[in-house]
Amino acid sequence: MCGEVADHGPGGQTRYADGVASPVVGFDLDMTLVDSRPGIAAAYRALSAETGVWIDVDAVVSRLGPPVEQEMARWFPPEQVAAMVARYRALYPDHAVAPSPALAGAAEAIAAVRDAGGKVVVISAKHPTLVRLHLDQLQLSVDEVVGLAFADGKTAAIRDHGVQIYVGDHTADVRAAQAAGITSVGVTTGPCDARELQQAGADVVLEDLQGFAGWLEEWVLTSRLDALQRRLQELDSLLVAFSGGADSAFLLAAAVRALGPERVVAATALSPSLPATELEAAQAFARQIGVRHELVATAEMERPGYRANGGDRCFHCKAELLDRLRPLAAKLGLAHVATGTNADDVIAGFRPGIRAAAQRGAVTPLCDVGLTKPQIRTASRRWGLVTWDKPAAACLASRIAYGVTITPSRLARVERAEAALRQRLAEAGIGVRNLRVRDLGDAGARVEVDADLVDAVAARPDILTDLEDFPRVTLDPRGFRSGSMNELLPDPERFR
Repeated sequence: MCGEVADHGPGGQTRYADGVASPVVGFDLDMTLVDSRPGIAAAYRALSAETGVWIDVDAVVSRLGPPVEQEMARWFPPEQVAAMVARYRALYPDHAVAPSPALAGAAEAIAAVRDAGGKVVVISAKHPTLVRLHLDQLQLSVDEVVGLAFADGKTAAIRDHGVQIYVGDHTADVRAAQAAGITSVGVTTGPCDARELQQAGADVVLEDLQGFAGWLEEWVLTSRLDALQRRLQELDSLLVAFSGGADSAFLLAAAVRALGPERVVAATALSPSLPATELEAAQAFARQIGVRHELVATAEMERPGYRANGGDRCFHCKAELLDRLRPLAAKLGLAHVATGTNADDVIAGFRPGIRAAAQRGAVTPLCDVGLTKPQIRTASRRWGLVTWDKPAAACLASRIAYGVTITPSRLARVERAEAALRQRLAEAGIGVRNLRVRDLGDAGARVEVDADLVDAVAARPDILTDLEDFPRVTLDPRGFRSGSMNELLPDPERFR
């Protein structure tokens, strides 16, 4: 699903399997997102002054939640209720909108949904025009607004809009979510306290929306991990393209958990572009989790497109890998070849290797359920995987400037230079995490280290002198950037 093109839904959010990657979150308005008490009080005072009917405004704002018709019936005879509701709504824009502030955490809660790739729907008993006025006044950007919805009406709106989580301050909000069979989040910023919300059936109760972002982050991760297990079980058996990096290691561990080691095999390419240290680490990891590990000799160097090292180099490399792994999977009786492509990868822009894998039928379980790189690291840490904080370790070919022909000797000298430089930095007391020696051909080499270490390395120019195989070496002042060689491409989009 994610191998080549992600499906973007309304509002630009990305859709994945089971919908868990793009959660649809519904919010009530009054006393959930907006403290509408000052504004509602002002509007009722204006109505009272205009009609001459006394209205206990303090009592009104103490029981916000139900439709305005119910409140109006307390103060006016039945035959006047409809007219008074209409007049109240006419007075509302001038009296109620400006005095009503956002509640603490409202903007951050909406931003958290956006950060999760999700969609925000406001479902309120208030007229939708008035809801929009509040949201616009407070610059709270949402995807959809449903008004005049209460009780059963909220349940119907939740279902109609595919809401998965509904957040509200009233027991009626909780019951609406429960009736729709979704997760209910209660906040105690309105008329109902924690005990009332819990008794109504809230799955979680928060003091206010300031705690929502952290809760949602955990909910999304748990949902995606559950979806990953279901997705892996659907696939039945896997040959995992295992580079030894954080993503493929996590996929391998997840597959073993979901399918058992007898239906999972790891396969690592034996290639001049794979550093020896990476191969050793991959072998150790496979042994640790008890999975069969195949070493597959690849011959990307025999592909002219790979040697030429154009912007589509990764396409040729990945094509070679998948062309070797597919027959191996068939031989081993495994249903699919899987890569560790994650949800961040497909929106990163320049990834021709993903296209090559997709064309050859590779599956991408991590991406299919929307797992991002930070989520993979978090889950890996919880599972006790040694790769949870492993730095990005792209192949050695990624160090060579586009247009400079790739040869085994050129790859080997980059590997030697990085090993020597890492040792020198360690001896100098500079604990580098990310390190790249970029081979620029006749222009020599450019070294990238963690951005916060650039000054320390610059203060020790002797570390970069006489670097093996690279007599001319410069330090990149911008520090390490994954894929920095892509910056030199005049038009990377044409290689997608």
